[in-house]
Amino acid sequence: MKKSLIALAVLGFTGAAMAQSSVTLYGVADAGIARTQTRDPVTGDKTSKTGMAASGTMNNGTSRLGVRGVEDLGGGLKVGFNFEHGLSLGNGAGNLSGGQMWSRAANLWIGGNWGTFKMGRTLNPSFYALATWELTSTANYSAVDNTYGFTGEGSRTSNQFSYKTPNLGGFSAELGYVLKDDNAGKAKWDLGVMYANGPIGVGLGVNKEKDSKTNYALGGNYNFGNFKVAASYHNVYAAGSDLKRRGFSLGGTANLGAFAVTLDLTRDTKNDFGGKKYTNGVLEGKYALSKRTFVYAAYLRLDSTNNYGIGLRHNF
Repeated sequence: MKKSLIALAVLGFTGAAMAQSSVTLYGVADAGIARTQTRDPVTGDKTSKTGMAASGTMNNGTSRLGVRGVEDLGGGLKVGFNFEHGLSLGNGAGNLSGGQMWSRAANLWIGGNWGTFKMGRTLNPSFYALATWELTSTANYSAVDNTYGFTGEGSRTSNQFSYKTPNLGGFSAELGYVLKDDNAGKAKWDLGVMYANGPIGVGLGVNKEKDSKTNYALGGNYNFGNFKVAASYHNVYAAGSDLKRRGFSLGGTANLGAFAVTLDLTRDTKNDFGGKKYTNGVLEGKYALSKRTFVYAAYLRLDSTNNYGIGLRHNF
């Protein structure tokens, strides 16, 4: 009888512990048809391609499969992880965002009322700053991303240690750091400062790698309800050089029930990459079929090339 009571107590304790842990499988399926154009930077010749769009420039997003988990340790302390793998719906091949499988995310974190400390491959703090205000929700065809990159450093970094503050009335900040021995002898830091409260979203992203210039981007948006406007300023450099691209963006989104249309333009004020200043832009239309599924059509004008496509995205 005593052993039975002990066994029941152990099972009850185990059940309580398991109830405080959770693992979630999630992902994105995105595919369509698109015409993309590339331009030879030397000759100026253009090459066009029409076919299935699967994890490409004219997709709204990259198809992916991910798993994340969190355990409540008690006292406000939690620990979690995130693994994420990109893939193409065209042939099932992996879409390797700078690595091998799980190259979109592979990290471990611990957090509480004091903030969150994260280790591994993850999105840059400056990416989150840009995502605070960018009108297309950082779509693959984003004019801002394709013109200036995500604050010059792309969207992800490996071997990163980062700390993110708790949300303080809409304000938050995150600082990431990569040790030099984990980055070919060049230490790197990345900072994102964000404010998101009510109709206002503002983000400042700054990063620097040793022997390279400092990149930065500042942007914000204001939501009037059925209409949102956004503007930004960017100054980014090629790694290890004085070559830079500088400019601004201005755009707006109109929400008409299930339909939304966005126009976002960028304009160079300086461009050392080819020496020509470009006006780029994206025109996007989206129609929500449900909370997790929408169809989209987009046209991207990028450095004198014309790209357009139509597709379907499902989040799960």
